[in-house]
Amino acid sequence: MTKRMVVTDQAFGGTAIEEELARARGVEFFSHQVTSEADTIAVTAGADIVLVNFAPITESVLAGLASGATVIRYGIGYDNVDAAAARRHGVAVANVPDYGTETVADHAAACLLALLRKLPLYDRAIRADGWCQPAGLGSLPGFASTTIGLIGAGRIALSLAGRLRPFGFRVVAYDPYADGGLADQAGVKLIALEEVLAQASAISLHVPVTQETRHLVDRRFLDALRVGTVLVNTSRGGVVDEAALADALSSGQLAAAALDVFDPEPLDPESPLRSLQNVLLTPHAAFFSDDSVVALQRLATEEAGRALAGDPLRSRIV
Repeated sequence: MTKRMVVTDQAFGGTAIEEELARARGVEFFSHQVTSEADTIAVTAGADIVLVNFAPITESVLAGLASGATVIRYGIGYDNVDAAAARRHGVAVANVPDYGTETVADHAAACLLALLRKLPLYDRAIRADGWCQPAGLGSLPGFASTTIGLIGAGRIALSLAGRLRPFGFRVVAYDPYADGGLADQAGVKLIALEEVLAQASAISLHVPVTQETRHLVDRRFLDALRVGTVLVNTSRGGVVDEAALADALSSGQLAAAALDVFDPEPLDPESPLRSLQNVLLTPHAAFFSDDSVVALQRLATEEAGRALAGDPLRSRIV
């Protein structure tokens, strides 16, 4: 029986790389842009290979796949895939953990620099009032006297630290699972979470969504920060309690935030984050560059090729 390869959804504008693999292997190929569970069930029924961006890969979806199927997540996080259900149904799951490390680190660095130099606020003040004095928006410490706190010290966080080092920042991090040797090489000091929150003038989030990290950034977390801290999230929206964040931004506990990810996505049209002037919003774009998109499709398709050939997967999760 001819195998079936299905792309549930993608943000690349095309699937030429995936189609080329399917032709070369004599595999049926289908590409869709589904978002609901019902539509995902319908388009993946009997599929041997599923490449997924944000479509929900639930137990019901997994139950309808071919025996021994493989699900490949376009990207690092896989919180839209029910990993426990995949194990029960004998479905292999893989991700692409290294396609966009540098691009996400670039985006996080750009956000941190913009917030710490108050660029969005200066811009808005000039547009609204015609002009403002440099000191009109309050204190503006130099980078050499600023501590950046990283929550998570994995590949992306350490790449970010490398970008920040030439500016003179002190960088500390909390990550109970981090490789201390790699952190030392990157010039990052690993300390307790409470110490990071007490010392940092800027927080950058770099953790997946798990039971341990969901709403890690809650009211207690935000209250423990120094008044006037800025926060950047390029990890996952579920790490942040958005209601608590909006309150902290409104009260001045947080000076500003740059958010690339939300829970759910797109950001709720009624979210108070949309109307706050001290929030910089980007549309889950930290991963995106011409180079990273090509790398992501290529690496995901190569993983699909390994699955079709029965070879070990490069980045198997389940």
